[in-house]
Amino acid sequence: MEPEPYDLIITNGVCVTATDVAAFDVAVKDEKIVLLAPSGSLGSAKAKRIIDAEGGYVMPGGIDCHVHLQEPSMFGKGSSADSYESGTRSAIAGGNTTIVAFAPQQKNLDSVLEALETTHQLAKDNCYCDYGFHLLVSNPCAKALSEFKQLALYEGVTSLKMLTYSSYMTYTALQLRDDEILSVLLTARQNKILTMIHAENGDVLNWLTDQLEAAKLFAPKYHSNSRPPVLESEATNRAIALSSLIANTPILLVHVSDPEAALRIRQAQTAGQPIFAETCPQYLFLTRDDLDKPGFEGAKCVCSPPPRNREDQLAIWRGLKNGTFTVLSSDHCPFRFDDAETGKKTCITDDHPVGKFRYIPNGLPGIETRLPLALSANKLALTKFVEVTSTNAAKLYGLYPQKGSIIPGISDADLVVFYPEGRLGKTSVTNSMLHHDCDYTPYEGRAVDNWPRYTILRGNVIWDRDGGGIVGSKGYGKFIKRGQSSLAGIWDTVEEDGVFDLEAL
Repeated sequence: MEPEPYDLIITNGVCVTATDVAAFDVAVKDEKIVLLAPSGSLGSAKAKRIIDAEGGYVMPGGIDCHVHLQEPSMFGKGSSADSYESGTRSAIAGGNTTIVAFAPQQKNLDSVLEALETTHQLAKDNCYCDYGFHLLVSNPCAKALSEFKQLALYEGVTSLKMLTYSSYMTYTALQLRDDEILSVLLTARQNKILTMIHAENGDVLNWLTDQLEAAKLFAPKYHSNSRPPVLESEATNRAIALSSLIANTPILLVHVSDPEAALRIRQAQTAGQPIFAETCPQYLFLTRDDLDKPGFEGAKCVCSPPPRNREDQLAIWRGLKNGTFTVLSSDHCPFRFDDAETGKKTCITDDHPVGKFRYIPNGLPGIETRLPLALSANKLALTKFVEVTSTNAAKLYGLYPQKGSIIPGISDADLVVFYPEGRLGKTSVTNSMLHHDCDYTPYEGRAVDNWPRYTILRGNVIWDRDGGGIVGSKGYGKFIKRGQSSLAGIWDTVEEDGVFDLEAL
């Protein structure tokens, strides 16, 4: 009796994981990786579909764990350009197979479970890729804190985010005081929930903004002046100090842009503290000069923290190479540019024809360009590229080894297949080639030399760049319940020190 055919075979590919690069054929059955075999050996095997990678890289699908989609209007007049449908459509065209987006709790809501359910309804049956949620906590009242246990044990949500010392108008509705931060850290520690922190000093930021406005400096470029690097490094230091106060509770500093903040993170890591960090493509490919464009054009690159300078970019690349940064995420937070109702231009008035930087919705689109930009930069070893764009995200956020790896019999068949080196030549990024619902990309005209040729989710081809583009179906993506973070050493201090002991302070 002949064996049943495989569902999919990828032959003649170069498989890249976070630890190895080797030529293997990959066989898929029932949504799982089932076999790795010597290159070319499965070319004549029976399968429902065979893809010839022609020497291209075959990697675990991208995992983007910092994505903002269809969030309620907590950003002044601005609201997200992308729904779960359009955002995940863009994700798969960029080689991503899983995202983790945010379920925002608004200040007037006393329940994080209610916020989670609201977000589930937005995503359900609308996603092209698999997805999970972080809780974005803005009201850590007693009821909300009491629900953390249910989040972790039953809802599959094992991470949360809070904004500590963040910004003027855009984030005031989300900012927490130090006592609230400590309560969140303690409760997260008790339930082994990873806490993500956006660290900028909001009081200083507001003071600088007032000073700039008093000097009639309103243009988009002054967004950078209102948030100099010291605001980030100071707040990063404070976040690390609060983590250490609660017996070295693990934290992740998100979207780090400043080398001094990165240095403080590195020092904490060297001292054995469970401090982790994320950076984003905007801090590798954009600079503050991109905010200094004619008229209102600079608003396209307004995000928080802002892009820094060329020397800072090099330092952030070094941090990716040496392990200071655990993950490279997109922080996809799109607002349409030419939109005076819900987009960037909501801040333009007759009195301020180039807007007021204070009120520009903060955020950039980037979910589709994250992998092509980073790979084409050719600054990371291939294994490091996979580590920071997929495998570490899976480990950090409780998805590994189901996601982020190519382990036969265990890993979902989530893969991205790139073109063979040199096949594409130099290709310029244009917004017209992207699949989000935003009317611009901050990377317009930037050259890349590779792009995902196929994106495969649980064994099904959902993106075929040369054979129809988006070929997956809306609703095929499913919610993934996540476990505790499995990144090496993340819970060691919690397990060694046990219950937070006030008498030990």
